Amino acid sequence: MASQPHIDELRAAITAIDESLLDLLRRRMELAGDVGRVKAEAGLPVVARDVEERVLSRARQHADACGVSEDVMVAIFQAIMRGSVERQHRVGVHRRRQRGGRVLIVGGAGAMGHWLSSFLPLVGHRVDVADPAGAPAAPVERYCARLDEVDDLAAYDFIVVAVPLAVTPSVLAEVVARRPPGLVVEIASIKSHLAPVLEQADRSQVRVSALHPMFGPGKSPYEPLTFVLACREDVERERQRVETLLRHPYTEVIAIPFDHHDRLMGWLLGLAHLTSMVFGAALAGSGLTAHELRECASTTFLRQVATAMSVLSEDPALYFDIQRLNPHRVAVYRATRAALEQLVGQVEAGDADGFCSTLASARHAVSGD
Repeated sequence: MASQPHIDELRAAITAIDESLLDLLRRRMELAGDVGRVKAEAGLPVVARDVEERVLSRARQHADACGVSEDVMVAIFQAIMRGSVERQHRVGVHRRRQRGGRVLIVGGAGAMGHWLSSFLPLVGHRVDVADPAGAPAAPVERYCARLDEVDDLAAYDFIVVAVPLAVTPSVLAEVVARRPPGLVVEIASIKSHLAPVLEQADRSQVRVSALHPMFGPGKSPYEPLTFVLACREDVERERQRVETLLRHPYTEVIAIPFDHHDRLMGWLLGLAHLTSMVFGAALAGSGLTAHELRECASTTFLRQVATAMSVLSEDPALYFDIQRLNPHRVAVYRATRAALEQLVGQVEAGDADGFCSTLASARHAVSGD
């Protein structure tokens, strides 16, 4: 058994190496900053996927020599590259501001409005906010309590409507009535109930893009950021308009037909949220405490708890509206009930073959394999 003094010596040696690693990381980030300045001046993209893959390939090749798995080496260098991308992007913000636009966020004090008021300046835009709930925590150029206090909507290249789902139609109608020449972008999770005001926008020749961030307000801007664009006209023209707003190294815009959006979200959001809510509600009726469940928890249970808490810890009114306003919810609920009844029936009947067949079909539906 190793003596305490020997362990202390080894730990001291590790600490010295850690300090050397931190010095090397500092130098790497300084070089990343230099690269970022060059890219910003030349208008080049921050992320170079081919370069990233070469870095990860080298990491995999050295995994055995370091005595760890390839997964560990890849995770280490992915974290380092995320730091480099953040550094490159941050040092180029001033240069991008010279090419950025002016943005008004209606509802900037809300959760996603606050996220956008922090994110869009990183892209290079100048941001103002109108929200009766108060100014956002992130610093903005100008704050107004009400939309009608904003004198000139024509001054904005983009007007982003980031308000609760239920009031999005009325707020969007208020914006459209003033006929701003810039692009209006709404970010509602459900789109069907917006159809009448979007038709009014068409008649008024107001350009509106129906965008949907597929992440919550806790998302880091230096992780992949997927936006779904529900297109009502030419796909490429609509994509180009919103990509001007979202030009950032980690954004990806997925274009789908407007009429398909809510059906897709019925499963991507409605079902995913529903399973988390049912999981929590069922536990509430179990008679067991959270402490004793966690104390003996399996890995699967803990993963499910983490997923459920990402829903249960957010605003319940938002999740209620996502369920209530989606016209495709009936199909989701019907399929959920049928799946539960099928599995319960197979278990109670002792039908192992049927149970295995159901899980095989489920696995194919989830993985595509």
